[in-house]
Amino acid sequence: MVEIWGETAEGYGPVREAFARNFREYGELGAAFALYVRGRKVVDLWGGDARPEVGGRPAPAVPWTADTAQVLRSVTKGLTAATALHLAQRGLLDLDAPASSYWPEFGAAGKGAVPVHQLLSHQAGVPALDVPLRLEDVLTWEPAAAAVAAQAPAWEPGTAHGYHPYTFGWLVGEVIRRVSGRTVGQYFAEEIARPYGLDLWIGLPSGAASRVGRLVDLPAPEAAQSGPSGLRVRPKQAVVDAYRDRGSLTARAFASVRSVVDLNDPAVQAAEIPGAGGIGTARSVARFYAALIGAADRHGGAPGEVLAPLLGPDLLARAMGPAVSGPDRVLIVNSTFGLGFFRHGPTSPMASPASFGHPGRGGSLGFADPQLGIGFGYVTNGMQPGVTGDIRSRTLIRAVRECLPAS
Repeated sequence: MVEIWGETAEGYGPVREAFARNFREYGELGAAFALYVRGRKVVDLWGGDARPEVGGRPAPAVPWTADTAQVLRSVTKGLTAATALHLAQRGLLDLDAPASSYWPEFGAAGKGAVPVHQLLSHQAGVPALDVPLRLEDVLTWEPAAAAVAAQAPAWEPGTAHGYHPYTFGWLVGEVIRRVSGRTVGQYFAEEIARPYGLDLWIGLPSGAASRVGRLVDLPAPEAAQSGPSGLRVRPKQAVVDAYRDRGSLTARAFASVRSVVDLNDPAVQAAEIPGAGGIGTARSVARFYAALIGAADRHGGAPGEVLAPLLGPDLLARAMGPAVSGPDRVLIVNSTFGLGFFRHGPTSPMASPASFGHPGRGGSLGFADPQLGIGFGYVTNGMQPGVTGDIRSRTLIRAVRECLPAS
């Protein structure tokens, strides 16, 4: 039996039990979960093996600790989106201006009029690349940015939307770089992570490398396939076909990098990959989302004192959206996006219709819910199949909803 460490406030015992259940029944290897509610951290849990060996020689377990960080996969997109929105909050970035006004090269192939907000809402039509990137392109930034700038759109921008699994990070990240003169990782570290006390990085500093757990690929647990999880056990045939067809937009979008990027590679973790390579703790993911809605505590402050929200109310409302909703040309299901964030729905279940945030392929999830006043952060190293969440995060969400005080 895996020992669960950490704290739960009075009334949140069922969340601890749900977290433990993920290890007992749903194949969890190592994970952490944190929850903020109206300016107070009420759950902070961790457990399991931080660096499991799968398919290799047996190795001693490395216990997950309070400070273990994990690769976040696409949870990173929420951090990248907030960085662009922070520039907009300061009046340095006009979300309605053409992206090419900041990044002239992006105007190639008929993209000159595409506004910045369409990059954030997956409407730009550049989810895949005609020539996939090499690993060295990803690690050195400029070739990746140049490739997405030169790419002709797969549809007329603004007329449809489709999830941009990798290219989102370079599309938004290069606009950030052109506007601020800093890389997305530098800007996020200096203007968001440091002031708000977050162990979150887009480009891991060398001093934090020893804290990072190891990702491993796992099959979906048998219990999740047979239990009342609320998950679709069998994906739609159209979705299966799209992933299997190497020529489909779906397959090409998820293969925008020619060679598999090993997110356990220290060189990859140190690089800035703002669509999928962020690293952090569950505690900081939850605090980040709480800070977006003004529900994060001020360390050392008076009880109940909260930090100023990262975004003003008008910009937050626009960021939450929805900006687009309906058939997703890449995911082949309906999806709803704000500006860089998924909205709650069948594709990306969160706590309520007011929720917004971002899942990570394999299981991790971060979101905020301004109606419920929560910031939610779950990270895992057990990469189960799925792009937008699985039984483990949904088990935690249900437990959180049961424990929230009536408003």
